[in-house]
Amino acid sequence: MSKIEMTKKHLITCSVILVLVIISSLNIFSTNPVFPAKHIAYTPSNLLFSKPADDFEEAYSFADEAIPVNDKKVDFKLKKSIAKHRYKNVQSNVLHSKADKLFPIIEPILKFYGIPEDFKYVPLVESGLQSGTSPKGARGIWQFMPGTARSYGLKVGHGKDERLNVRKSTIAACKYIKELYGEFNSWTLAAAAYNNGSVKLERAMDRQNEDNYFRMSLNRETGSYVYKLIAMKEIINNPEKYGYKNFYSYMQKPLPYSVAYNN
Repeated sequence: MSKIEMTKKHLITCSVILVLVIISSLNIFSTNPVFPAKHIAYTPSNLLFSKPADDFEEAYSFADEAIPVNDKKVDFKLKKSIAKHRYKNVQSNVLHSKADKLFPIIEPILKFYGIPEDFKYVPLVESGLQSGTSPKGARGIWQFMPGTARSYGLKVGHGKDERLNVRKSTIAACKYIKELYGEFNSWTLAAAAYNNGSVKLERAMDRQNEDNYFRMSLNRETGSYVYKLIAMKEIINNPEKYGYKNFYSYMQKPLPYSVAYNN
């Protein structure tokens, strides 16, 4: 190989190396440096619907349907309802004592019928888990009117009133709630309809062209109904947080002596 040819080959090699160096430099400065992967914290969709993760204090929900507490009006009504049911305002543990007695009966029936467990708080709001009769004639822990009770299999009249039977009235309530959910496709709206009646709620939805309970303008009782249910849920599940100290919850009962000490 002649000296000229060797010189040309050397120049070509140098040119190739120079081009590669330039391309490499451009890639370095045009892209972000790669670091070892770090853990990424994702925010559940129901929290995104409510509040930013940094500002979020409580994940309130009813039947796993998120509450838009980022709405100032909703947040105010919810906090007001919870405050109203604090011990300093109620001055009694009756809600917890009644829940302890009746929830073990209500919960498995709700589960059997595929109704969210949060509906066990309906009797707390409807009647305070009492069995009295309202001025309009509703009776029992689920506050059934006579006609509605008969429609769902309860015997009312002739000296018999199965609205006072916890198990039978809960079964009737489950049938009614399931029917309401089938109509509105929302547990929140089903709860509102349980209070106000499906016909009245449907008319309000049509008139307002709205299907979100929290954006609707409803009568005072129904408009605060779901907020009361969430407040009951909070009070029962976090009693000490809201000032209830001398309570006895079936969820926290100690094991029987024979179980605790003979195993």
